[in-house]
Formats: sequence, structure tokens, C-alpha cells
Amino acid sequence: MISASGAPFVLYGRAWCHLCEDMRAELEPIAARHGRGVEWIDIDEDPLLEARYDERVPVLTLDGVELCQYRLDPRAVYAALGAREP
Repeated sequence: MISASGAPFVLYGRAWCHLCEDMRAELEPIAARHGRGVEWIDIDEDPLLEARYDERVPVLTLDGVELCQYRLDPRAVYAALGAREP
């Protein structure tokens, strides 16, 4: 899947989640190199998102498509961007 829309990555997580912090730290440089933002959504602020994602966080999406959960999957991210891994 190639995202040409320029939409930001959306990272669903929790403020206290170390895996969420790790994924965000790994993702931000990739997103910046490809001109994408990273929108952070704390699922604990929305009961529907909390019910949907609960213990699956972090979950990374682009254009509404889930790319990975728990750990960053660089292959999925670069594939979604239509780019080659460095």
C-alpha cells in the first residue's frame, strides 16, 4: 500500500506506556525524512479508543490502515510510504 496523500502517521498509545514512547522515538525520524507528521492519540482520553485498542498499544496507522502494533515494523512503514528502507 502506498500512501501518496501526505497524511500524518497516527500513533495510538498511552502516556505511561514505554513501548509507545519507543515506537514514537523510532518513527519520528522516518516520518520527518518523508515529510510526514506523527499524530499522537492517548487512548485513555477516549472510551471508544480505549475499548478498541486497550492492551494492543502502541498501534501505528497511516491513512486508516494499521501498519504495526507493539513494536515499529520498518518494512511496513517504508512499504506504506512507497519508499525503500535505508
